[in-house]
Amino acid sequence: MSAAIYSTADTASLDTLIVQEVAPRDGLQIEPTWVDTPDKIALINALSTCGFTRIEGGSFVSPKAIPALRDGEAVFQQIERQPGVIYVALIPNLKGAERALSARADELNLVMSASQTHNRANMRMSCESSLAAFGDIVRHVKGSGVLLNATVATAFGCPFEGRIDEDRVVGIVDTYREMGIEGITLADTTGMANPRQVARLVARVLERVPASALTLHFHNTRGLGLTNVLAAYEAGARRFDAALGGLGGCPFAPGASGNICTEDLVNLCDEVGIPTGIDLEKLLVLSRGLPALLGHDVPGQLAKAGRNCDLHPVPEYVRQI
Repeated sequence: MSAAIYSTADTASLDTLIVQEVAPRDGLQIEPTWVDTPDKIALINALSTCGFTRIEGGSFVSPKAIPALRDGEAVFQQIERQPGVIYVALIPNLKGAERALSARADELNLVMSASQTHNRANMRMSCESSLAAFGDIVRHVKGSGVLLNATVATAFGCPFEGRIDEDRVVGIVDTYREMGIEGITLADTTGMANPRQVARLVARVLERVPASALTLHFHNTRGLGLTNVLAAYEAGARRFDAALGGLGGCPFAPGASGNICTEDLVNLCDEVGIPTGIDLEKLLVLSRGLPALLGHDVPGQLAKAGRNCDLHPVPEYVRQI
């Protein structure tokens, strides 16, 4: 793929790649150790100064289902909102939408799996029931000024059913749009996507959805996360989810390790000349603080290795040669 070998002359015309930071929600939802509310707020506040235009701040699901995010109201009510930043909340149903609206979320993200089996595992209902619930949410939110986005989870494969028919994914996208939901996310929930598959499906969806309304959500479960980003970008996608430190994973999908790592993605873009508007140095500081916050190492690679421009002193024995 040519994205990896852009020349200097090419990069001046490249479109901005928009990164939506999802660590405060998707990253923290499976953490075994409770992260205190003030620490969640401090993390979002710090991320808000890094150049992001979109941050997924939390979710409004049942505390029994996702106890790690049971403080969604407090987080959204107390964060220091920055101009130009959209703060997104994941919601499962009408009750969650009502809570998110009360907490002043800017955008609501609804989720349904393309896989019936995964949707029953994740949402505890059939896809048909999920779509009916979406209709209630759309009607409730209409006129509020709050943005709506709907995710097609397991769009590239299901850990229970395997391959997902691309026609089914496209059909769900069409249904979302017919319901009045503007934003669409295609989620590789368990990291089963490959670049050719990504390019093919993204091209089909972009025939229906403008690039400004389409988000790609990749996991790095099998090491193809950033490769899939480049494939999607070359196919015309411009917005991508990523998590600081590579945190996250689906608690209802076996083997679903973390999201693509934000700082690794921004570094890739910097190296090949794709603009993001994100301050990589600030990101690295935040990422290197995650092990102390969470009590364990994180998957991200750049925070460990450093940037290509972070050169090391010449060893003394070399100086003497």
